[in-house]
Amino acid sequence: MHIAVFTDSFYPELGGIQDSVLSVCRELGKRGHRVVIFAPRATGHDFKLAGVSAREADAGENVEIRRLFALPIPSSTGQSRLLVPNGRRWRQLLPFAPDIIHTHTFLGAGLEALSAARHLDVPVVGTNHWAIGEFGGYTPFSADFFRKVSVRAVTRYYNHCAWVTGPSHSVLNEMCDFGLRRPHCVVSNPVDTARFHPVPDAHRAALKRSYGFSPATLIYAGRLADEKKIDVLIRALPLIARQVPDVMLVLAGHGSARHRLEQLARALGVAGRVRFTGTLDKAALAGAFHAAEIFAIASTSETQSMVLMQAMSAGLPVVGARWRALPEYIDPQSGFLAQPGDHEDFARKLTHLLRSPALRRQMGGHAVRKTAPFSITAVTSRWEEIYAQISLAVPEGMSRT
Repeated sequence: MHIAVFTDSFYPELGGIQDSVLSVCRELGKRGHRVVIFAPRATGHDFKLAGVSAREADAGENVEIRRLFALPIPSSTGQSRLLVPNGRRWRQLLPFAPDIIHTHTFLGAGLEALSAARHLDVPVVGTNHWAIGEFGGYTPFSADFFRKVSVRAVTRYYNHCAWVTGPSHSVLNEMCDFGLRRPHCVVSNPVDTARFHPVPDAHRAALKRSYGFSPATLIYAGRLADEKKIDVLIRALPLIARQVPDVMLVLAGHGSARHRLEQLARALGVAGRVRFTGTLDKAALAGAFHAAEIFAIASTSETQSMVLMQAMSAGLPVVGARWRALPEYIDPQSGFLAQPGDHEDFARKLTHLLRSPALRRQMGGHAVRKTAPFSITAVTSRWEEIYAQISLAVPEGMSRT
């Protein structure tokens, strides 16, 4: 099968969308499919921020990556690019003759995907990875106004697709509330279970010494951005330290909120308990997970969270915000849910887990089993099924999954 993929979010930018697109496309190529990815052109600065050498991602011999002109746009990562649509890039696909077009974003690349589908008469699958309504803080509008306008616009876009997916029910249910009419289903982002998996206790102890983590280490990984609510975790630290004196918080990633978070930690007197590691490659991130006790995520903008799934796959119990997609993946057997924005509630749950090693081990084991069905191979197989259905012209009104 020939598959054309369009995305405004791609390597080397930090994020779950980027990881998901590259992982699935690489696996599709291994299975003999031919894939072409249209993504924004990156700069040397983008690669430097990601901590990787300035060369193209290795996606395999059957996957071609075409970088297109894009403009930098403000974002928490400092790496975001918006592909500038011209409506003519479908001509590049004529020799490729795609069977399916898959768009992972609804911005410039997404508009090019719809244009290509229209001109080539090829079905388009649209995946919405964004809880767009949670990004009102980056605009001058009120949160409620921005959510209504943005989600309505996004839903209108996905109503042009033959099939719509999202990594959680929360993102699809929200679009349904705003008029989504197309067939749709949940497809998880893929987890690299070959890299993110439990290790023996002796290995964990060695990694903890190597990383210099305390015996009571909490970890968060991902963008350091306002919508991730990392300040909630920092505010919880003084309360946790009253009962767990050696608690520390590791923050892996980069983003525009780092300076404010450093200032907050100093103001609360916990700067010595917070470690900013910068962005870690996958091997180092897996090691950091193995050297920690609990993964903590207070974000209110998740449609799934790739780092959450990676941490659970590595065997970490979780404490996360009871908001959007997180309750779909954090069940009572693998962790606790805390009230969004409530640092005292986070502190109570994190303290309880830190003081309960047997419970942590039990929850961590369940977390591994919970994420096992979302391996790269399993998720790619699901995409193959969807592509096959759509290429055979799935009848209108097919039942939802």
